[in-house]
Amino acid sequence: MIKKQFRLIFLIIIILIFAFIISYAILGNSQDASDSQNVEIIANNTQDNGTVEVIKNIGNSNGKKIAYVVGVHPLENDTHKTFLKMMAKMDSLNYCYDIYVINVTEDFSCYGQLLPDDQPGRQTGQELALKYVYPKIVNGSYEMAVDVHAHGGAYGDHNTFVFSPVDGSVGESYGRNVSSGSENISYYNPSFTTSGPYLTVPLNNNGVPAFYFEENSFISQDIKDLHMLELIKGVDNLKF
Repeated sequence: MIKKQFRLIFLIIIILIFAFIISYAILGNSQDASDSQNVEIIANNTQDNGTVEVIKNIGNSNGKKIAYVVGVHPLENDTHKTFLKMMAKMDSLNYCYDIYVINVTEDFSCYGQLLPDDQPGRQTGQELALKYVYPKIVNGSYEMAVDVHAHGGAYGDHNTFVFSPVDGSVGESYGRNVSSGSENISYYNPSFTTSGPYLTVPLNNNGVPAFYFEENSFISQDIKDLHMLELIKGVDNLKF
């Protein structure tokens, strides 16, 4: 009788040990998955009048890499916030996304408070993009990059659109593909852009296809959310 009780106790102990090992492995894998997404500080120099960070490994960490950039023009921060909000809600993405976030700490405003030409922070954001973001992307094995912007209604009927400043580039092709698969995103190339030489032009010219996304800052937030969702899904459905 004592032998049988001993065997039963021994068997229960073995089962508990195996259960503990399996539970630990499951929890460990879950923790690894949550830790795969991380934030890296790229620049935090007070002389730059701004900071740069990158949120890494969003989506499929084993997928091909795509870069997004927000914050080049601080006046357009409402659209940058919309992108970050909508991207955080996405799951089951095909690709692995890194989001480069530029935070200008001088002359920070938004549309409706200052005129578009009345904010020196615009140049600061562009310089931060060229100095810190461009080298990371061009050397980061990315399939493509998207620079997220907004405007104050300066483009007539063109409210929500994508474009590449380099005509005939692969970046233009990707932008047109996103537009053709979207209900509310058109392809429209403005005659001039100030930030092109600081990011999207050198990226296109040095092996990383890149295009802009532009949104009208004065449309309602629910429409902005809808358009941003179209952009994210359109990019995630591209084939490389």
